[in-house]
Amino acid sequence: TLEAAEGGQGVTVRSRALVNAAGPWVTDMLDRIGGVQRRSALRLVKGSHIVVRRAYEGDHAYIFQNDDRRIVFAIPYEGEFTLIGTTDVDYRDDPAKVAIDEAERDYLLRAVNRYLRAPLSADDVVWTYSGVRPLYDDATANASAVTRDYVFDMDGAAGEPPLLSVFGGKITTYRRLAEHALERLSQQLGWAGRPWTAKAPLPGGDIPGADFEGFLASLRREFPWLPETLARRYARAYGTRSRKLLNGASSVEDLGRDFGAGLHEAELRYLAAEEWARTAEDVLWRRSKLGLHLTAEGIQAVDDWFRRRADDAPASGGPEYAVG
Repeated sequence: TLEAAEGGQGVTVRSRALVNAAGPWVTDMLDRIGGVQRRSALRLVKGSHIVVRRAYEGDHAYIFQNDDRRIVFAIPYEGEFTLIGTTDVDYRDDPAKVAIDEAERDYLLRAVNRYLRAPLSADDVVWTYSGVRPLYDDATANASAVTRDYVFDMDGAAGEPPLLSVFGGKITTYRRLAEHALERLSQQLGWAGRPWTAKAPLPGGDIPGADFEGFLASLRREFPWLPETLARRYARAYGTRSRKLLNGASSVEDLGRDFGAGLHEAELRYLAAEEWARTAEDVLWRRSKLGLHLTAEGIQAVDDWFRRRADDAPASGGPEYAVG
């Protein structure tokens, strides 16, 4: 039974199988399920990044060899900035509260300052972000050397609903991981499906001939009033779904309030309806990096917009669903 996030009744879901792909919470989920024997262990490794104003000219990236035998990269970022990363640090706290610490920040600054002509300091850092890599614990001493591969644990005897838990993995191999998971489940459930994701475009990625510039030109012809910078950002962020965002608009004014950096109310409505955005952070930092370009007042205005939307949302009930 799933609890409603914002009021209303819960939802009961019945399924022939359960996949525990909770990332850094995969072991926590297993601990909440009675009668499950956990055979694999999880190791959380924190990776942090810093963002500074453009640190060098040009659109090229650098990979720097650090004196601890790790590499650090510097990448042009969001037009006006440089992204520097990353660290590998064992992490044992709440994954929901991960953040860079001073030691990581200084490590990255020290690494790139060995190569940059104009050294950077902590005062140059305009933003940071961190993530937790939920890696399969292969007992490697060095956090940087822990395998990035994934491991499956399958629970459930013959005739019982299977529970498949995913340990490890990374976003660059998520499609292969998903296909591999279904291969394992098919043995339990008797499916006969074939892998299909290799040639399936992501939402908005069905651009004819994968010709981005050609698609952008067609979008400009279809919406000639759309500023070039905004058309390019929409095309890059949403692909063919840009048309859904722009549906019914015949002028910039039709897009609604501009919160800054070309973020209009129509885009907020689209993200809330189609991509489940619920907060300003969802839009400004998770689905984009527009937060780097907005003023503090603009960020607060986006936050206020989502708060008003949440206050106006009706409570929803919860039917029962059968899946699988």
